[in-house]
Amino acid sequence: MNKIEHLGIAVENLETSSRLFELLLGNAPYKQEDVESEGVSTLFFNIGESKVELLKATNEQSPISKFLAKKGPGFHHVAFAVSDIRSEMNRLRDAGFELLNDEPKPGADNKLICFLHPRSTGGLLVELCQDAPL
Repeated sequence: MNKIEHLGIAVENLETSSRLFELLLGNAPYKQEDVESEGVSTLFFNIGESKVELLKATNEQSPISKFLAKKGPGFHHVAFAVSDIRSEMNRLRDAGFELLNDEPKPGADNKLICFLHPRSTGGLLVELCQDAPL
């Protein structure tokens, strides 16, 4: 794994949370994007070499909607940048980690992504991210 790519924060209101994080981080978000397959609207802030991603559910079946209902707003996941997501998925699967998808899937910010189940990572939802080929 190369670095922490981003920290995912589940929010109930993207506009209110955006204003809060603009003040907190001292800069404006650089991108907003809807990811229909995940049922989320995302908002990204740069912070050094990493990012903060705000995630708002766009439907009640969204994993973020379920997370908010169970735990409320707050820290949702950590994402690690990888250079070869398939190789990293195979390595982690072979090491006994439970992957939530068998193949990388398209994610926000032009990434291929894969999540690891929290029950295999000490309770933390982990995301692998690789820049998607153009």
